[in-house]
Amino acid sequence: MQIRRIGVALIAAGAMVAGLAACGGGGPTSVLQKAKDEKKLVIGVKYDQPGLGLKKPDGTVEGFDVDVAKYIAGKLGVPESGIEFKEARSANRESFLKQGQVDLVIATYSITDARKPQVTFAGPYYLAHQDSLIRTDDTSITSLETLKGKKVCQVSGSNSWKNIAEGTNKMNQKVDVTLVPAGGYDECIQKLKTNAVDVVTTDDTILAGFAKREGNSVKVAGAPFTDEKYGIGIKKGDIESCNEINKIVAGMWSDGTAAKLLDKHFAGTGLKVETTAPQPAGCS
Repeated sequence: MQIRRIGVALIAAGAMVAGLAACGGGGPTSVLQKAKDEKKLVIGVKYDQPGLGLKKPDGTVEGFDVDVAKYIAGKLGVPESGIEFKEARSANRESFLKQGQVDLVIATYSITDARKPQVTFAGPYYLAHQDSLIRTDDTSITSLETLKGKKVCQVSGSNSWKNIAEGTNKMNQKVDVTLVPAGGYDECIQKLKTNAVDVVTTDDTILAGFAKREGNSVKVAGAPFTDEKYGIGIKKGDIESCNEINKIVAGMWSDGTAAKLLDKHFAGTGLKVETTAPQPAGCS
């Protein structure tokens, strides 16, 4: 009798563990499986970057990253009506993935060694470069070296300025510039237009979006000095989904969709877009 009671208890305990595992926080074990079973995905994008991820007054979001997200979701079997977009800021992208608040992050999310221990990255889907946004009539900035002596906008919370002032660029070259603090990129652009700064610097795709919004007053210099591999952030360890998304990204380039989306969002901005698919970084 005692043995039977122990056996029953062990079976009950096993069933409880299995039940908890199945619940797994209320969702499937992979993005691929969720897309297949539920035809729904929550995708983190930026809400404040023209050309990449921008929330419109009607509540919808638009931009290159948003269209990439729709393409990937569609290939996974999720219609646009099944996508919930959620604002992903630079400071919360890792936590959103860890906590399961989003399934994917497609938000100018550079693949870096520092992030890899926390996130599994598919892609890159685009190779961006840090560049400079300057006034349209400025012809003095043609390379990293020509930033010497310029007033560079220093955005709170961003490290882009370090790639110039501290030499953390692919040429390992420090440039002597004057840093002018600002709370955000919109403030920087106003300073640029009023000559309070000479340069606003970050990824060329982000700058191109602002250039398109501002019209003819500013332009992208076309003098890149870093490589930024934009990846699709996935919860750490979801290798199955990562491998499938890498196939989808390759298809996005081979079927001409990537070129069409880049032209749609960045034509006329001065951005020198990459025309070939970036080399996959591999899933880990």
